[in-house]
Amino acid sequence: MSSHTTTHSPALSAQTYARFDREVAKYPDDQKQSAVMACLAIVQQEQGFVSADSERAIAEHLGMAPMAVHEVTTFYNMYNQQPVGKFKINVCTNLPCQLRNGQAALVHLVKKLGIEVGETTADGLFTVQPGECMGACADAPVLLVNDRTMCSYMSHDKIDQLVDGLRAVKENT
Repeated sequence: MSSHTTTHSPALSAQTYARFDREVAKYPDDQKQSAVMACLAIVQQEQGFVSADSERAIAEHLGMAPMAVHEVTTFYNMYNQQPVGKFKINVCTNLPCQLRNGQAALVHLVKKLGIEVGETTADGLFTVQPGECMGACADAPVLLVNDRTMCSYMSHDKIDQLVDGLRAVKENT
């Protein structure tokens, strides 16, 4: 019989911890650290990014070293370590995409938005980041919107249409 007492961080809500516990319950007691990626995804979904305080709270909840959680956060492209725009656009800049105009797509996108790579537009709508392989090399240039929607064969015209379409979505919500 184990008595596990966790002091909850004020950075996270009771509902967040309840969601963590549903993920932890999927694993044997001695393997609850396996839920780290799910817990990071929950925090990002709720807060938009994973802060250092959130990493520490997850580490404490899962019985991990905070650095171990931070290593997961920084290894994967999908975890934001700072606030991002409503639409986060990752442009693949891995070598196969580079050979098929990936860098040109990235340059065109930031020029259209008037920002630098890694920045967010002043209206908080777009953040542009370079990305690693998205597993669609034959479809290059490839963009990933909000870590979920892959856009292939992104010519400059298609990039312009994407940005204009996302702006229109924002204006109609």
